[in-house]
Amino acid sequence: MQYKNLFIDFDDTLYDTYGNAVLALGETFEDYHLDRYFADPQVFYDAYWAANIDLWGRYARGEITRDYLIVERFRRPLSKGVGLDVTATYCIEMSDHFLDRCASKPGTQPGAHELMDYLQRRGYRMHMTSNGFREVQYKKLASCGLRSYFDTIILSEYAGANKPSPAFFEYALRQSGASPATTLMIGDNLQTDIRGAMAVGLDTMLFNRWGVPSTAYSDDPPTYVVETLAEIMDLL
Repeated sequence: MQYKNLFIDFDDTLYDTYGNAVLALGETFEDYHLDRYFADPQVFYDAYWAANIDLWGRYARGEITRDYLIVERFRRPLSKGVGLDVTATYCIEMSDHFLDRCASKPGTQPGAHELMDYLQRRGYRMHMTSNGFREVQYKKLASCGLRSYFDTIILSEYAGANKPSPAFFEYALRQSGASPATTLMIGDNLQTDIRGAMAVGLDTMLFNRWGVPSTAYSDDPPTYVVETLAEIMDLL
C-alpha cells in the first residue's frame, strides 16, 4: 500500500509522556512539600497513576469532562495524605503547575526524531492526532522540537470529540484533506488510536510499546504491529 498521509499519535508514541510525567510528578511533590502529608511518597505516586489511567480512559469515552479530569486526578492522590485540606482550587493549582513542568520536558521516545526525519524525506504528509489539551500540546511540541514535521495539528478539542470516536477521525480526514484509502494511523493505544481508526476504514499501525499481548487483537488485528519506532522505517 502506498500511503500519502500519516495520522500520528503524539503522547507516548513520539513524546515520552509517561517518562516526562514521572519526572514532573516528583518535582511537583517536592515543590508543594507534600512530604508533610505523606510519610511514603509512593502512596501519592501510585494513587496518581491509578487515577490518571482511569480518568483518561473515561475522558476518551466521553464519560467525563476535561474540568472533572483536571480536578479529580489530583484530588484522589491528595486525599491519601494526612492533614491536607483538598479543595478544587488547590487541585487545579497543582494541576497547572504539574502540566507546566511536564510540557517543559524535551524527552521523546527512542528514535522519534530519526523516524520523523525519515518520513519527511520520504514525502509523507503527517498529521498529529491527539486527545491532549490544546495549550499543553503546543508547549510539548515546542519543548521536544517536533512541531515542524506536522502539516496539521488535530486535537480532540478542535474536533469536538475524542479518539476513538468516529467523529474525531472524520474531522481529521476533513482537516487534513486525506483519503481513507491512502492514510495510515500510527499510535500506541489499541483502543483510542487503533480501534478508533479501524472503525472509519483506516489502515493502522500499533506501536506496541506497552507489550499488549497479540491475543488482545488477534480477532481484528491492526495492519501492522511494531515494537520500536525504528521498525516503522522498514515498513514505510
